[in-house]
Amino acid sequence: VQLQASGGGLVQAGGSLRLSCAASGRTFSSYAMSWFRQAPGKEREFVATISWNDVYYADSVKGRFTISRDNAKNTMYLQMNSLKPEDTAVYYCAARPASDSRSYYYDSLYNFWGRGTQVTVSS
Repeated sequence: VQLQASGGGLVQAGGSLRLSCAASGRTFSSYAMSWFRQAPGKEREFVATISWNDVYYADSVKGRFTISRDNAKNTMYLQMNSLKPEDTAVYYCAARPASDSRSYYYDSLYNFWGRGTQVTVSS
């Protein structure tokens, strides 16, 4: 599956952005989809994941970000509200088979990655 992330940009603190991740292929619904991010000088970190009807978030974004998917459109979304300067990063979408029961937390366990989209939050 090929992934393409979009929707990044520059926003002031407290603002909102919605990221999208479009996937190719006809088996999108069989994949667990996740968002990761990487800030300058830091390692890539888990943000959120959605698989079947289960969703999980990193503590740092819980209550502010919402992950969703539209299987009919082969697209995953990340609605980001109440953005903070520390949310500044390149955001990546990733996919792996939904049948994979290993932890969703580690980026090394994902098979497919999209190019990142830059999110910059100014103070």
